[in-house]
Formats: sequence, C-alpha cells, structure tokens
Amino acid sequence: MTDTSTAAFVTYEMRGDVALIGLNRPDKRNAISDRFVEEIGRAVERARTQAKAAVLHGHGKHFCAGLDLAEHVRKSPIEGVHGSRRWHEIFGRIEFGPIPWFTALHGAVVGGGLELAASAQVRVADETAFFALPEGQRGIFVGGGGSVRAARLMGVARMTDMMLTGRSVDARQAESWNLVQYVVPAGQAVEKALELAARAATNAELSNYSVINALPRISEMSHADGLFVESFISSFTATSPEAEARLTAFLEKRAPKVTDPGLA
Repeated sequence: MTDTSTAAFVTYEMRGDVALIGLNRPDKRNAISDRFVEEIGRAVERARTQAKAAVLHGHGKHFCAGLDLAEHVRKSPIEGVHGSRRWHEIFGRIEFGPIPWFTALHGAVVGGGLELAASAQVRVADETAFFALPEGQRGIFVGGGGSVRAARLMGVARMTDMMLTGRSVDARQAESWNLVQYVVPAGQAVEKALELAARAATNAELSNYSVINALPRISEMSHADGLFVESFISSFTATSPEAEARLTAFLEKRAPKVTDPGLA
C-alpha cells in the first residue's frame, strides 16, 4: 500500500522485502527543495529499518530535474553551505547503509537528480532518460555530492565537459560512461529495478553490507591496503552463520549454480 499521509512529495510502498520510494512532485519535474530533501530523508530512514533493498523512482514524466532554483536563489552563502551538507548527509545514508539501493530513471536526470541517482548502488535507465549537469550555465556548482559520486562514475573529464558545455547525453551514452548499469525499453525501468532489488534482498545481510560499505572504500585505498582490508572482510563474512549455511547448501546441491547468460 502506498503511504502519502505524511510526505506529500514522496510516496512509500513495500513490495515484499523491497521499499519502493517515489519522488512525487511531477508539476515541478520533481525538482528538489529543502522540504523535498527532508521527506526523502524520512523515507530513506524508514526503508533502512523495514526493507532489505530499496528502489527510488520518479512519478510523472521525469525522474528529477535537479535543484529547485527558485528556492536556491533566496539563500545566503552560509545557508547554501548548510543546505548542501544536508544533501550530503541524506544522500550518504543511501550510499552507505545496511541495504542496497536501485534507481529507476526516466526522462530528465539532471543536476541534483543525477547527484541523487549517483548515491545509489545500481542505476537502471529506460530509453527516455537523459542526463545533464547544467550548473555552469546557471552560474552555480554541484552541491549534492556530484563532484565526488558522479565524477567517480564517469570520470572527471566527462563531468567537466558536461558542466562547461551543458552537454546532455542519452541513456545509451550514459551506460557507456558507467553512469547507469542497465538500459531498458521506455516504461520498464521500475519493473527492472524491482526485479534486481528483490534479487539483492535475498542475499546474506552481511554480504550486502560489505559490498555497500567496504567495496567503495577499498577502491579508494592503495593497492596493498585494499588487499589487506579485503582479507579481513572476506574472512569475516565467510565465517558468519548465514554464509556457512549457504555454502553448505551449495555443496549439497541445494542451491543453484551460476549459469551462462548466453544459454538463458
């Protein structure tokens, strides 16, 4: 059941073990205001305690067209800093937490919308999705974590190009740049993201936590440090009771093997 009683800008629904969270400001192309950020934050906290995975999508014709500029121009510099740090805090709860997040993207994934999408672990775009960072043309700079998250996904040179020139890229280009991991026909992004999230929700809790929290940090370490930390994470997860039960099930042929995708 969808709950809109406490968050007019955000819808919340449980699909089995997966929380389906919708950005619900379609008349503004789901542009993000301070109130919107806070409602996203409340939905994130709810999902972290109720679900084993989550999907974030947008109602209407677009995922999210970015920052609500009408609100932004009224802020003082220090208010802008506090607002940016609040985005960082809430989006960080998606990036690093107990459950995996999947975004279903369509239409505009622009500015702050791309920053929000970049905080998830996996991004699914349908063929209508387009991506842009028009901050340079607006006289501003990214403030929702894009200079870290989006730049790490596609590389600094590509992000620089997008911000300087206003370049917009389609879903297939975004896939080739690693901004998204899946591209599906129009209207099918939510269905695909829910499928992936439901699959991830069946994983061992400690394995999911390690992938979400350890893997990004290891990638930022030196070669030797990364390998050292990997050994501890690997041993810690493999000796958990759930891992031992799953490994035993596989050895006893009670769990499916990995299959060749070409034979599916």
